[in-house]
Amino acid sequence: MGGALLASRLAWGQARRMAVVALFAGEEEDDQPAAQPFFDELRRRGWVEGTNIDYERAYGRGTREYMEGLAKSAASREPDLIYASTATIALAVLKETRSVPVVFTSASDPVASGLVASLRTPGRNATGAYQSAGDGLRRRVQLVGQIIPDVKRVGLVLDRRATEAARQRKLHQEAVRTLPGVHLSVSEFTNFEAVAKVLANFRREGVQAVFLSPSVTLLGRRRDVAETAMRNRLPLVAHRLEWAEAGALLTYGPDVSDALRRSAAIADRVLRGAKPGETPVEQAKRFELIVNKRSAMALGLAVPDDVLKAADRVIE
Repeated sequence: MGGALLASRLAWGQARRMAVVALFAGEEEDDQPAAQPFFDELRRRGWVEGTNIDYERAYGRGTREYMEGLAKSAASREPDLIYASTATIALAVLKETRSVPVVFTSASDPVASGLVASLRTPGRNATGAYQSAGDGLRRRVQLVGQIIPDVKRVGLVLDRRATEAARQRKLHQEAVRTLPGVHLSVSEFTNFEAVAKVLANFRREGVQAVFLSPSVTLLGRRRDVAETAMRNRLPLVAHRLEWAEAGALLTYGPDVSDALRRSAAIADRVLRGAKPGETPVEQAKRFELIVNKRSAMALGLAVPDDVLKAADRVIE
């Protein structure tokens, strides 16, 4: 990987194009289409791949240690900019460099996770856009109540190594209390191999829906998670579009495309000379509801018409 990156760097230098390394959490076939709004927005702003900018895209395969290795390789090359698609990847890059500009898209509060000193004045070599996974959580809980009227027990899969693990536990506990008589089971993991056991335990406990907290490990292996949940007859509920596309029952949260376009706009300013530490972090404001009707049918669930009508997109 390091040799390939170095060779690309030499080619970039000869062509005098801007060099951008883009780091993703999962597999290429999943993350490249999901991140396309970022590259489309940069092109709209005049950055044409192969003409005045070159991208090196690297994928973390859902493995935290592998992502950390990619971050180290990318930082050592000193490109003009590193794009980090998650807070965890951005933090890994910041451990390796204090000089290379970093633009991120985060599902965590960038101040709470330690990415920036403040939203208005980031203060380091990183800035970007974020969509808080906690926003819209109560609505996700309400939607579960509408789709599963007799719900009595729900579960939360919590990545103990995630930047907001403690906060996510508290937020979910508070949100589930809005459904009278519903119990929340919380199960933590530190490595992906434990996720299958967590879901099997939920099935034995009679959990009727599973909430997914933000996790670079879960996101990077989302298709595996969705397939395992389906085998256990467990509807998944999450905060971003990619989960619904992977097979979750529904997602509701800030529009990821909006956050990606905002990140690209910020990357444009940084590539043109703006300092990351002086470029404010932006928050995605638009919310979207995605319902996977195909998964609902496979699970034997009937999604009410009012939920389908309210959805921004229904996956048939």
